[in-house]
Amino acid sequence: MTVLIVDDEDKIRELIREYCNIDGYKTMEAKDGLEAIQIIKENNIDIIVLDIMMPNMDGLTAYKEIKKYNIPTIILSARGEEYDKLSSFDLGVDDYLTKPFSPKELMARIKAVLKRFNNTECFIYGDLKVDFQGHIVTIDDEEIKLTPKEYELLCYFINNKNIAVSREQLLLKIWGYEFYGDNRTVDTHIKMLRNNLGKYRDLITTVRSVGYKFNVK
Repeated sequence: MTVLIVDDEDKIRELIREYCNIDGYKTMEAKDGLEAIQIIKENNIDIIVLDIMMPNMDGLTAYKEIKKYNIPTIILSARGEEYDKLSSFDLGVDDYLTKPFSPKELMARIKAVLKRFNNTECFIYGDLKVDFQGHIVTIDDEEIKLTPKEYELLCYFINNKNIAVSREQLLLKIWGYEFYGDNRTVDTHIKMLRNNLGKYRDLITTVRSVGYKFNVK
């Protein structure tokens, strides 16, 4: 697996490179969007970590070209305003992490995005089975009826298992930027999803002051 690190700060690229190498990923680096696009044209890249504010060509402008290559992309930026996150998700990026950041969290997100991107079959945990292609959830071979939002939440949790996700993330990824609800909407749907999961309800745990986590061994 090759990670393309796109950032105009040498120290940031070096830090991410070190952690990627520890986890067994190969890395390539670019200092701006133009250089990133050229690298993508000439190499096989599996995932991109992309800064927004860069000289020559900023990250979001570059992503409009990068997305044509269908490469999963994580935005890593000092711009943490809601507008920046919404604009990025609207363009189609897979995740957004603000600086300063935890390298370990970034690596966890890289793994989660890659797994989600490559997962086309099903998730099985005990007697719980989620058929992603058929959009069918079963427990003990009996189909569980979920609303569309409950199903999307479950899939998002599965693809980000063992990672704490905030209510804001869930609102952005599941409801989209046009949804003007509040955190209570997330909590209500989580409650319904837990009830429908029955004996597997405890897989979704509450992370105090953060949000939720899908815990699987």
